Amino acid sequence: MVVLTGETLTLDDIRKICLEGERIVLKPESMRKVEQSREAVLKIVSDKKTVYGINTGFGKFSDVVIGEDDVNELQLNLIRSHACGVGDPFPEQVSRAMVLLRLNALLKGFSGIRPILAELLAELLNQHIHPVIPQQGSLGASGDLAPLSHLALVLIGEGKVFYSGNVCKASEAFHHTGLSPLILEAKEGLALINGTQAMTAMGVISYLEAEQLALQSEMIASLTMEGLEGIMDAFHPAIHEARGFPQQSAVAERMRNTLAGSKLVTRQGEKRMQDAYSLRCIPQVHGASWQALDYVKEKLEIETNAATDNPLIFDGGQTVISGGNFHGQPIALAMDFMKIAMAEFASISERRIERLVNPQLNDLPPFLSAQPGLQSGAMIMQYCAASLVSENKTLAHPASVDSIPSSANQEDHVSMGTIAARHCFSIIQNVRRVLAIECICALQAVQYRGIERMATATRVFYDEAREIVPSITQDRVFSEDIENMTEWLKKNKAGWTALNEGREFERWKQNA
Repeated sequence: MVVLTGETLTLDDIRKICLEGERIVLKPESMRKVEQSREAVLKIVSDKKTVYGINTGFGKFSDVVIGEDDVNELQLNLIRSHACGVGDPFPEQVSRAMVLLRLNALLKGFSGIRPILAELLAELLNQHIHPVIPQQGSLGASGDLAPLSHLALVLIGEGKVFYSGNVCKASEAFHHTGLSPLILEAKEGLALINGTQAMTAMGVISYLEAEQLALQSEMIASLTMEGLEGIMDAFHPAIHEARGFPQQSAVAERMRNTLAGSKLVTRQGEKRMQDAYSLRCIPQVHGASWQALDYVKEKLEIETNAATDNPLIFDGGQTVISGGNFHGQPIALAMDFMKIAMAEFASISERRIERLVNPQLNDLPPFLSAQPGLQSGAMIMQYCAASLVSENKTLAHPASVDSIPSSANQEDHVSMGTIAARHCFSIIQNVRRVLAIECICALQAVQYRGIERMATATRVFYDEAREIVPSITQDRVFSEDIENMTEWLKKNKAGWTALNEGREFERWKQNA
């Protein structure tokens, strides 16, 4: 059970709630803040003050005053008209994260919603009712208006949801669970859709996958080091301390620990003086990507506990300020940074794949084939990896450098942060497949070298990975192997790492 406060949500909490299905509970003190901000909205309405978003139109219509009798209809019209998302839906875990992050922001007590609305969002999480939210249509400023409007539709009993493994109408899911839809009142519609929760939710889920994938890349690279009889001197701590980047030193340390005791790796001058960069510079390249991931994590942790709607209510309603916290620029830049960082894991991995399969670059059977010439072996796996790497180069183009004015030029600079987050997620899926290909090739290479000579940790990994993809004894449909390995890497969190007898992912991860 995770207690939501509006202030203390961590990425680990999000992992537990969104990826492991943990239930949530709302902190009473936070709910009191919600109640107090609601009282401020009611006073504004009763005093007939004109305040943006409560009794005015939106965007370019901000100067249009709305009568007291029409404020509820204003909110309903807002949600329906803004639900313009198109394309495939966000993954269900991202939708769950969106609900969680929107709820957490509202619990800060700056938004003026009724407590019952926060309670309904909490019920969606605990009943595992997740809005079906189209991915395309957000500019990443004024909030993620289109995606969050599809989220808000569910609260009024409209739209579709993921429920019990199926997609159904929100009204049907409510009927099955005994929930009742709400009639939105003053400011509530705007409070639901002004925010960065679509890009941030996609960003957090992407980061959680990226972090695990970055660690997996080191285990797979270690396997490649053994398959190519790589030189361990390049991982000597003195080299990395001399440069001073802690992430680089940490990668080198984990690689040394993973390869401890291996009789397949070599020393400088034993077989050759230097390895190619794709082996020798693993700590430098992977470490730089870890630096970017650390930056991204910091920004995501701030944004998950941020008030990003507009206007915000302070001092018990004495101060209502219309600002721009909904602008997604901080997350847009972070997502573009993570895109580049993750693409590099695949880029250097593909070069290691080439060294594993190219007979001009190693002394292994050409393309790791059981019968070179008659059988092509891993030849086309490298083609596939190269294609994915090339696709990533296109996806890695920064989305945040673009802006198109909207709302009759009232909203004249936007972040495109949701596009950046979506492209980042796609890159991560491609990276995992490239690493899966490297893993398959490295497994075959160490088998030729002699698995009895492997390090303890890599041998544990080898044995478990061989349960997923068997040895290549003849050509077969390797697409199935790549997808099986990809799925294993995505789902598997324990049992494959093992720097000690416990074999637990988290124990190894603690060294990150």
